[in-house]
Amino acid sequence: MEAIQYIKGDATSPQGAGNKIIAHICNDIGGWGKGFVMAVSKKWKRPEKEYRAWFKNQEIFKLGEIQLVDVESDLWIANMIGQHKIKTQSNGIAPIRYEAVEKCLEKLAKEAQKLNASIHMPRIGCGLAGGKWEEVEKIILRTLSKNRIKVSIYDFE
Repeated sequence: MEAIQYIKGDATSPQGAGNKIIAHICNDIGGWGKGFVMAVSKKWKRPEKEYRAWFKNQEIFKLGEIQLVDVESDLWIANMIGQHKIKTQSNGIAPIRYEAVEKCLEKLAKEAQKLNASIHMPRIGCGLAGGKWEEVEKIILRTLSKNRIKVSIYDFE
């Protein structure tokens, strides 16, 4: 099992050699305009463009699905649908859907193995999606770390 590495820095500038995938959580309503995606869009236009095109194709755009977008010769962005809508419901349920995040990361593990890539991300699902890091971290350990995939989590300074 690979340990999670915690790094102070910017997840849009992943550290290390070799193929890398930057993973982040998207919502299931086609919204792209707040949070980590703003940093992604500042560096690369394709991930947002591909996400919006994917949203128009409703059959495959749903919770638990992922989309890999290549942005550099050794770098991909993983758009992962793990958030239902964008607001916490009146009953206090946050937009994060842990089951969907788990499905996304299981699919991401397979893609990372095919590409022989490490995974880089902010604390996914814990900002606008309202998730708890201790839950997300367990999912990462179960899906990525147990498959010996190197994971780096970036905390912005």
